[in-house]
Amino acid sequence: MKKIYLNLKRFDIPKDMNGINDIGYGDCWARKIINSLNSIKDVDLVVFLPESSLFSAIKNTKHIGIGCQGVHYKDVVKGGNFGAFTSFRPASAMKALGVTNVIVGHSEERASKNELLIIGGGKGDVNEILNQEVKCALAQEMKVLYCVGEKAEEQENKYEVIKNQILVGLKDVDISNISIAYEPIWAIGPGKVPPDKEYIEDIVKFIKSVVNVPVVYGGGLKVENAQMLASISELDGGLVALTRFGKDFGFSTDDFKKIVETYKEGL
Repeated sequence: MKKIYLNLKRFDIPKDMNGINDIGYGDCWARKIINSLNSIKDVDLVVFLPESSLFSAIKNTKHIGIGCQGVHYKDVVKGGNFGAFTSFRPASAMKALGVTNVIVGHSEERASKNELLIIGGGKGDVNEILNQEVKCALAQEMKVLYCVGEKAEEQENKYEVIKNQILVGLKDVDISNISIAYEPIWAIGPGKVPPDKEYIEDIVKFIKSVVNVPVVYGGGLKVENAQMLASISELDGGLVALTRFGKDFGFSTDDFKKIVETYKEGL
């Protein structure tokens, strides 16, 4: 069964506060979205939400996996740290809430952590931090979507970059609950030209030669590319964030359902 992931980013910020949520305040939007998506069948669907809306999503899901948008790189320890993680999101807290999935290493998270490393003198590898996050999530029996991908200035040595992200980020972990999302960071954003089928197919094959786990396309599964992505036999699904682009960019459950159906038709 193909894997479809939906990352609702900070969908808890309404449009009148400069966000993209035009559904409602509080957590009513999460309830509405999950109830609408419960009708989707024949794909392994996981939705990542901001922590403020996780409980509402968990209460209303029927078969959809509910995920958080990251976990801290440390967690509680019996006889040690009891949970002194103010402002952080430990994996144990997510498990206690009922969360079953997490996305780790999204390009936005990587960029943020790299900025902190630069402020601290530029030493260290962000993948080592992500490795600790993966381990914390797996220790709490969560399924992990681990993101990898190259920036524009890394395209010439993309294989080395991606291989390092995998070997360091997934070092010493049980990969049975790991999937990978390939994000071509250089192609994400307004006006960017997305990679073609051959490029994606090549990268997916390379990733699977490094680690044998399911791989989904993380550069944006859309109606326009759904059938092309579905035709790549090595690809195991896709990741969706926005469904509308241009001046009216945002998210719509009807648009999302159309993306999923278009992808299924191309299989």
